[in-house]
Amino acid sequence: MTRRVEFHETDMAGIVHFSNFFRYMEAAEVAFLRSRGLKVSWHEGAKRYGFPRVSATCDYFKPARFDDLLAITVTLEQVGSKSVTYVHEFRRGDELLARGRITAVYVHVDEHQQMKAVEIPQEIRDKLLTESLASPEAS
Repeated sequence: MTRRVEFHETDMAGIVHFSNFFRYMEAAEVAFLRSRGLKVSWHEGAKRYGFPRVSATCDYFKPARFDDLLAITVTLEQVGSKSVTYVHEFRRGDELLARGRITAVYVHVDEHQQMKAVEIPQEIRDKLLTESLASPEAS
């Protein structure tokens, strides 16, 4: 997906504040899942499922600034039995600006709002591992 850096996302030096890269990763993850017919959180009747994050990191190589057009690429690094790890690369043209990683665990939320990690069903695993079904929209 692509994203234009907005003024309010920058700090006093005119550089994107580091925390915004985590927001960008979340938006890109949601678009990635949507392109495969999936969501981060959903209900099936009275049952609730989702992919809450358990780890998020980002390494910064070059600054992004107001009005930059960022290309954010999401790739699957690993699909485990209960978790998914994504790698996010942020580019301005050919320049690699940052690389982030998010790990999310597949959970069932019970009637008491308690989350329990469960195995990713084959149907969801298949959708995760397929090529994009639709192009994620740019924001």
